[in-house]
Amino acid sequence: MRCSCKECGTYMVQADSSVLGCVCPDCGYRCQDCLGTNTVVSRERLRDLAFDPRFSPENILKNFVREQEEEAEAEADRLIDMRGDEIYGY
Repeated sequence: MRCSCKECGTYMVQADSSVLGCVCPDCGYRCQDCLGTNTVVSRERLRDLAFDPRFSPENILKNFVREQEEEAEAEADRLIDMRGDEIYGY
């Protein structure tokens, strides 16, 4: 993973050392944000997520339905473009 330095904005690269993370070649700032270290979810928090409404089957399904509707609209627009009569008035 590669990211921008939080201190100076320079493009950082992954460090080749015993410490995982990225190092800024300009200012030497180190971070591990993109590695997800120190982000272990506790059992209690994971259990609580099971009841979070964002992850209910209905809400997850809404994301897929919306995507299918958008794809159908895009396909209809593409077909109208191919016919030409809707756009050019033939």
